[in-house]
Amino acid sequence: MLKPLLIEIGVEELPAVPLLKELRNIEKKYAKILEEYALLGEFEFYYTPRRLVLWHREFKTAQEDSVEEFFGAPLNVAYKDGKPTKAAEGFARKCGVSLDELTTAEKGGKEVLYYKKDIKGRPSSELLPEIVDRWLKSLDFGKSMRWGSLRESFIRPIRWVNVMLDDTVVPMKIFEVDAAKTTRVHRIANFDPVAVAGAKDYFQTLQNGGVTLYQDERRKKIFNDFKKIESANKLTIEVDDDLLAEVVAITENPTALLGSFDEKFLQLPPEVIITSMKEHQRYFPVFKDGKLINKFVVVSNALTDDFSEVIAGNERVLRPRLADGLFFWENDLKNGLSTKGLEKAAFFKGLGTIADKIVRETKIAEILYEKYNIDTPKADLLRAMELAKADLMSEMVYEFTELQGLMGYYYAKEAGEKEAVAIAIKEQYLPEGEESALPSTPLSAIVAMSIKLDTLLGLFSVNEIPTGSRDPFALRRAVNGIIRIVNEYGFRFDIVRDMKELAKNYEGSIDLEKLENFIIERIKRYYKVNPSIIEAVLSSGERELLALGQKIEALDNLVNSEGFDEVSSTFKRVANITKDINLTQALTVDENLLEEDAEKALYKRYMEVSSKTYDSYEEELDALLGLKPELDAFFDNVMVNAEDEALKNNRKMLVASIYKSILTIADIKEVSI
Repeated sequence: MLKPLLIEIGVEELPAVPLLKELRNIEKKYAKILEEYALLGEFEFYYTPRRLVLWHREFKTAQEDSVEEFFGAPLNVAYKDGKPTKAAEGFARKCGVSLDELTTAEKGGKEVLYYKKDIKGRPSSELLPEIVDRWLKSLDFGKSMRWGSLRESFIRPIRWVNVMLDDTVVPMKIFEVDAAKTTRVHRIANFDPVAVAGAKDYFQTLQNGGVTLYQDERRKKIFNDFKKIESANKLTIEVDDDLLAEVVAITENPTALLGSFDEKFLQLPPEVIITSMKEHQRYFPVFKDGKLINKFVVVSNALTDDFSEVIAGNERVLRPRLADGLFFWENDLKNGLSTKGLEKAAFFKGLGTIADKIVRETKIAEILYEKYNIDTPKADLLRAMELAKADLMSEMVYEFTELQGLMGYYYAKEAGEKEAVAIAIKEQYLPEGEESALPSTPLSAIVAMSIKLDTLLGLFSVNEIPTGSRDPFALRRAVNGIIRIVNEYGFRFDIVRDMKELAKNYEGSIDLEKLENFIIERIKRYYKVNPSIIEAVLSSGERELLALGQKIEALDNLVNSEGFDEVSSTFKRVANITKDINLTQALTVDENLLEEDAEKALYKRYMEVSSKTYDSYEEELDALLGLKPELDAFFDNVMVNAEDEALKNNRKMLVASIYKSILTIADIKEVSI
């Protein structure tokens, strides 16, 4: 029989961020538990700041009856001279029956002891207390708390439990709270518990009490409010998806409202105002004609027809935040952009201070500047490196750490620094992630790359190497950033030779082989292609990042082209023939020893291909793989392992020369399709 099932866990206000981080796992964990109890069926999950809700339109009132089979030892092992052995007795105990109740069955061609147990399905009402308890304890919100005399903990105290199978409450005690046919509606509507007649009535009860249970409806309501505000006031609301998700999670009756603040605060950099509103107040910034204006949008949870007091209250809360920002801004401008004090700010044990880090970063930047010969005065580079970390001493960055670099940009502009220098300071941490913007100029690129390289080399020099998922200094992200920068700007950076040169500036011993392997692991994860393609390119010995990326792209395009499997077969035969030849040595082919037409044709075609200059690795690789027809004819008509030793060696040299040319790009035999 099927009946509706409601599970509501009422809590004190849930913090949005931990809830949202665990959100994708909540339904999976519940489904897995239901499957273990043979009760899996369709369900929906809803949440508000005060409740976690599971809803089954149809739920089994009992497990289905089942049969459990047990197979024991072969009869010749279970009985000796007609008497049961310990194997038979042990099997009977395992089945919970006497020896007389055992039968036999055939398994694996042998007659073995056998017992079949009919299992009666248990009522769901008996199992639900275990299911709900296990589900709640499986949820991982990060930090949890205890309350009262409980030894168990949860993200927030549980205040009510409502589990109803149709119209009947399922008796259970969860975190010392007894299940009851009651819920809580919006606090403004009713602070006391509200009775619920049955599972289906629950939803109407919440709606009548001012609670929008469905998170998708709350999100839709907020969006509709935004559109009305934008249309009525001819402005644009900047919608941050993460902020919107938080607002949806902390409201039960959302209403978007337009507030304002004093125009004098617009003299602050827009990012300061936006950060202050979003991070501290969960307000959405407002723009007109592309410019930030002195308005904001707050999503209220109030249940009222008059929101004037709500708006006024939020305006009062925002004002001191912005006033603090203006105070910091004015003070920082008076003090100027200076690195004074960074000599006392520790970076990491064994790596000195932030001032020491600036010195190391500058040495790297000078090396890269000479290497890449960018069209920017070196003085600009040195000035950017000198001032890059200066804003760490500002009051604004002390309050809003996420604005480091950005505030340096504004302070540098106010101080009259060159625009190129200011931009380099602003972009020093780019790219910050996979979807992040890149530095916009070669100067900025060298600054950002130098900073990432110093962090990488510095931490490896003190053996602070990421293990497992642990990476507190984001070294993996730093490598990804370096790869993106070199690919964008065409910087040729060798992770063996160049790293060895840069490592000379560090006192600690750097395990360069371990560093190379660390970077290679990031390369393997960075490029979203068949992993064997990356292995094939790495097997060529290439360690220059730009060339690596270009070769991986070239090989990937060819591997995914029509007919590559046939090409691969031919060149794997080439690799097999040359496996005993040292390809690092000079390979020479004596044209006078070419006797057969097929080998002459192959040699002539190879000389044509190898003598050309190509615009890309893909074009070169395509030309080399285009030797397939001549190679096939060669294999069909020429005896490579000729009795004449000179002929045999010459033919192997010809095949090896072709493979060596391909190997400068990739080892084709490593590719698996």
